[in-house]
Amino acid sequence: MDVSIVVPARNAADTLGQCLDALLVNSDAGESYEVIVVDDGSSDDTRDVANSRPVRVLSQKHEGPAAARNRGVAEARGHIILFTDADCVPAVSWVSEMTRPFLDAEIVGVKGAYRTRQAGIVPRFVQCEYEERYQRMATLKRIDFIDTYSAGYRRAVFRSAGGFDTRYPSASVEDQELSFRLAEQGYQMVFNPLAVVYHRHPETVGAYFRRKFNIGYWKVRLLRSHPQKAMRDSHTPQALKVQMALALIVLPLLALAVIRTWFAWLAAPTALAFVISSIPFTIKALRRDLVVGLVAPFLLLVRAVALGSGMIIGMWDLAIGRDGIDQNA
Repeated sequence: MDVSIVVPARNAADTLGQCLDALLVNSDAGESYEVIVVDDGSSDDTRDVANSRPVRVLSQKHEGPAAARNRGVAEARGHIILFTDADCVPAVSWVSEMTRPFLDAEIVGVKGAYRTRQAGIVPRFVQCEYEERYQRMATLKRIDFIDTYSAGYRRAVFRSAGGFDTRYPSASVEDQELSFRLAEQGYQMVFNPLAVVYHRHPETVGAYFRRKFNIGYWKVRLLRSHPQKAMRDSHTPQALKVQMALALIVLPLLALAVIRTWFAWLAAPTALAFVISSIPFTIKALRRDLVVGLVAPFLLLVRAVALGSGMIIGMWDLAIGRDGIDQNA
């Protein structure tokens, strides 16, 4: 079971070295594997960092991570393709854990998990978000949602599906779109929580907001192609959709309350409904991390506003025929 690991990289000189060093010492892997770095038009020392390691290095003009991954797969020799990102540090057992599910011939895709070593409140909150989703996904025999920070596909299936959609120019939802497409074709994909990569989550509230706004913006285009996923997928909590709607109602009402105080009476029950919807996550966060649990309702509001506003602007741009904006995270 030969394996190719594809790492897209753009201006990633600060993090790529750690990623590659971790991949090159995945000593638990029983399979032979190659590492391919695709330099997506970097203007820093990304290529030099890659060339200083025993990996294959490909270069292209800046076309985005989807195109970079597709380029890596086109040059790959392995029957199994693994993806991770240049700002991820895979655990020593990552390759073996990612490839193990493929021993079942029915499995065509595998999703791994994030962890973080960061001490900041926002990164710890982000990790709690992921842990909540992992807890749910671990109960499912099949999933329809694979993120490329820790992803694996059978090369033949990946290529027959056409790879990642390059109309998504930035790191956004291009990985969701591919896994949705494969799930709709009846392919079986699974989650392996033991296939771990360590990641640098957003450090600040502003960076977190921008990341979620970007996802919301591109999600509009994703749902145009896969409208049934607006109802449910194996990754997105249903409470998040409720919170987005409540947040986008309560904030305008609070703004209008400055003009007419009776708007505050309308805002109050909506705000209460948001708080109630946040209780299950907040309780889980409190059990895991007291400080994160205390700030969880506020950060859930930030998340809901960012995603919701991103989707509103995405719908507007789609309505006026704008092709999209590159919201780099």
